[in-house]
Parts: sequence; structure tokens; C-alpha cells
Amino acid sequence: MGGGGQLISVYPEELTFEFELEKPSYCNLKVVNNTEHHVAFKVKTTSPKKYFVRPNTSVVQPWDTCTITVTLQAQKEYPIDMQCKDKFLIQSTKVPPNADIDEIPPDTFNKEGDKVIEELKLRVVYANPAEKESGLTSSRSLKKGSDDLMIQTVQRLREERDATIQQNHQLQRELEMLKRRKNRKRDAGFSLTFAAFAGLIGLLLGFIMNLALSSPPAA
Repeated sequence: MGGGGQLISVYPEELTFEFELEKPSYCNLKVVNNTEHHVAFKVKTTSPKKYFVRPNTSVVQPWDTCTITVTLQAQKEYPIDMQCKDKFLIQSTKVPPNADIDEIPPDTFNKEGDKVIEELKLRVVYANPAEKESGLTSSRSLKKGSDDLMIQTVQRLREERDATIQQNHQLQRELEMLKRRKNRKRDAGFSLTFAAFAGLIGLLLGFIMNLALSSPPAA
């Protein structure tokens, strides 16, 4: 989130520094010109010896942006309860298109006459890197637990799939055996019928031949 007025907007709306003893820390601010005019800005702080601001003054062209880098100088002791009471103030005002970025007149931000000077106040927040790392570790642990659960679920689904495939193969083998048995019974029934029919034909032929041989010759 950011803060802003009619002339400019500033993102984020507070300066957050990862505080470590005897180490500098950095924070970037993005200044957005919300107008069709050239706008000059100036950065002030309640603790100028603790912070290094670049650029601390500049001109932003219409609808353009500018990045400010604020450096917290290395500190030798921790603040009480990691609380910071430092404040930043960003003043902005319209300037002519030919205004020199490097040489803004000293009276540019003086509140005089009908000149409009907008002011945005930003607070400072100190973050503890150890707490951030702890949060990251907790996040990694949660992610690992989630990944392990996903792996177990996938493995269980694979086992169920393999069991289903094995059951299908078993059913197919049983169906094939039933078909073979049915075909064998059908073949056996056909063979018995054919044998009985052949036997009957043989008996009839034998009976006819006996009749023919036993008949008296004609006189």
C-alpha cells in the first residue's frame, strides 16, 4: 500500500528496515507524479544523522516515477523493544518545466503566498531478521509436511491403481478359462453324437445286408 496526495503518491507508506547491529540496511521508496505538471519533492527526517537519502530532492516529470533509496546507517545498539519513533516527511510542489533537477532553488518548498506545498508523513519500522527467518523456517516446515502428504497420497493412489489392474487381469484369465471349458464340453458333446449316429448307420447297413443275403434266389 502507499500514501499520497493530489500531486504525488509514495509506495510503500512506511519505511521498513531489517535491523542488524553494525550493519547498514536499505529501503526503497517509489514516488509517482499524479499530474500533468513537473513536480519537485524534498525528503526530510527527524533523525538526519541516522539516515542517508538519495536523492533527497528531485523533479519528477508528468506521470513519471522516481525511486528514493534510504539507508539506515550501521547502529551499535538495539532500540528498546525494536520500536522506532523516527519519522520522514516528503514535501512536493509544482515547478516550471525548465526547472533544474540538480539546482532546485532553496525557497522552492517555502510556504508563502498561494504556493501549494503538499506533505506526506511516513513512519519507520524495524524488522528483526531472526523473526523473519523463523517465519521462513515455519513456512518451509509446513510446505514439507504438505509435500510429504501429497507424496503419500500419490503413492496410495498408485497402489490402488496397480491392485485394480491386477484384479482386471485375474478376471480376464478366469473368463478365458470359462470359455475354454465351454468349448471343450461342446466339442465332447458333438463327438458323442457323431459316434452314436455313425453306430446307428452301421447297424442299419448290417441289417440290410443280412436281409439281402438271407433272401432265397429266384426260380
